[in-house]
Amino acid sequence: MDIKPTHKGTCHCGSVEFEVDLPDGLVDVHRCDCSICSRRGAIVGAVPLAGLRVTKGEDVLELYQFNTMTAKHYFCGTCGIYTHHQRRSKPHEYSFNIACLEGIRAYDLGEVPVTDGINHPKDRNPPA
Repeated sequence: MDIKPTHKGTCHCGSVEFEVDLPDGLVDVHRCDCSICSRRGAIVGAVPLAGLRVTKGEDVLELYQFNTMTAKHYFCGTCGIYTHHQRRSKPHEYSFNIACLEGIRAYDLGEVPVTDGINHPKDRNPPA
């Protein structure tokens, strides 16, 4: 797997293109078992907000938010592929769909840890 310091990603139809800065390779690779992630099944990596740039098709991206309306999930409005989202647990980061990266097969990553999104800390009641 050839991870470049700046790697290009695309949706399925090519309407959306983005770049991610990966100077340390793929970081925080995981799946999540929250209601949306378990349905989309994506393997994601993470970068600071400044580390992901949409270079084509920003006008094609659709935004989906639910529950606390904090996380911002983006997908191509043409082909429907999830590309990235601004995280609720770490709003200073984007998670991105590793399967969208050119030349990367997410299936080659082997065993990928699953984070506990069902019991997300932001869903817990604050102490009384």
